[in-house]
Amino acid sequence: MTTLQSVPSLGTHPASGSLPSRAETREQLARATYDLLVIGGGILGISTAWHAAQAGLRVALVEAGDFAGATSSASSKLLHGGLRYLQTGAVKLVAENHFERRALSREVAPHLSNPLTFYLPVYKGGPHGAAKLGAGVFAYSALSAFGDGVGHVISPAKAQRDVPELRTENLKAVAVYGDDQMNDARMALMTVRAAAESGAVVLNHAEVTGLRFTGGRVTGAELRDRTDGTEFGVTARLVLNATGPWVDHLRRMEDPNAAPSIRLSKGAHLVLKRTSPWKAALATPIDKYRITFALPWEDMLLLGTTDEEYEGDPADVAVNENDIAQILDEAAFSIRDQQLSRDLITYSFAGLRVLPGGPGDTSKAKRETVVTEGRGGMLSVAGGKWTTFRHIGRTVLNKLAELPGRPLAGDMEPISELPKKLPLPGISNPRAVAHRLLVDAPAPGPRMAADTARHLATHYGSLSFDIARLANENPDLAERVHPDAPEIWAQVVWARDHEWAETADDVLRRRTTLTIRGLATDEIRGKVEDLLGKRA
Repeated sequence: MTTLQSVPSLGTHPASGSLPSRAETREQLARATYDLLVIGGGILGISTAWHAAQAGLRVALVEAGDFAGATSSASSKLLHGGLRYLQTGAVKLVAENHFERRALSREVAPHLSNPLTFYLPVYKGGPHGAAKLGAGVFAYSALSAFGDGVGHVISPAKAQRDVPELRTENLKAVAVYGDDQMNDARMALMTVRAAAESGAVVLNHAEVTGLRFTGGRVTGAELRDRTDGTEFGVTARLVLNATGPWVDHLRRMEDPNAAPSIRLSKGAHLVLKRTSPWKAALATPIDKYRITFALPWEDMLLLGTTDEEYEGDPADVAVNENDIAQILDEAAFSIRDQQLSRDLITYSFAGLRVLPGGPGDTSKAKRETVVTEGRGGMLSVAGGKWTTFRHIGRTVLNKLAELPGRPLAGDMEPISELPKKLPLPGISNPRAVAHRLLVDAPAPGPRMAADTARHLATHYGSLSFDIARLANENPDLAERVHPDAPEIWAQVVWARDHEWAETADDVLRRRTTLTIRGLATDEIRGKVEDLLGKRA
């Protein structure tokens, strides 16, 4: 791969060329006064920055680690209405979730969302009967305007044809419904790109070391660039704390006596190689409130999740032996043992759900968004669901417009006048993109592999053609990063020049799927680090 050493950056703008350098971005952040500084690059902060920039505000977004580097890339990868919420009578919530899910999968990001059929197995002695689950999936599909078909019940034999590893002993029936899934890290990165294209100035790996105050009001933040130690600051009329599990840490920077506003719930997942093809996902009831998922995802199987209170340092959250045992034991209710061998595990990850403070079992807590205003005027937002990230962004924007004195209202477009379903970059029909990638191979060069074409189409949409162009111009970039994964080296260059990738983990864990597949070898990490160091 010697010629990879000579691949330079290409241009100056996220829409047309490569990104500004970090030094240029720091200078831009330091010299201007922003209307809104968003601290936190998880999906809540990203969505708010995107919507605020659409509304005409001058927006800065900073993140201490990588965009979506914590919980936002540690989800169950689902865009869903929330079937279990029907049990609590939250019909309106499910309908709202379905509206957002359909908007994402059909109009905002059809290139990043994939429809997925779910099977709910009904076992003898289980927590729910077939009639109840049949009625539940019918109501669920009705709340989605039957856009994914009509929820119904099928026989165990038919279900096993689609899921060969389904355990059929004592299986009475299988309820069927539809939802969608995604690669959460890719969805977040495309939203960052959308925010930048709307005018937001964004920087990852930039840690807040303190807040700026003017007359007792929070008016910005002091930062340190974690890549080289450079210190700088950002001044803003309003600061939004969207740091997820760290939200109370930042609130105490504003007010050392700030009372806790949230509690945390840990959710762990396992990724396994599949022993056979799966045409549907399993959602198996464990008890009255909890469901364990087995999801075909990225040609692998995703199992989870756990739900238990977490009181440690958010930075230390990790999957432990108890989590692995629990996930495999719960999966064994509906999956045959041969698919649950520990030898098949390629990766494990854990994230933290941010829940409203208060007593009670975390599995029964509402997944609602908490918005608080501190004594220094800093707004803090935490919690919510991936599916409704656009709705949360609009909700926070409404809150900004209605603050006492309405400091930003005169400078922003009314939320009601913003595009309702503005697409994310790369919007396209992924099947058409994959077809084009396959038939448009360069005359003297090799044809792109079918799995690579599908992977590019469903992770970048129409931006895939720019990545293919890099590969066509430099044959080394058309090579696979690892023979057992669809990614090619052109994606690493693209991540470096267009997607704010600074470290090997940025590339291998969040811009691509190499780490999750268990394929991020030391040799590959070294080559990625070499490429990242070759910016022009």
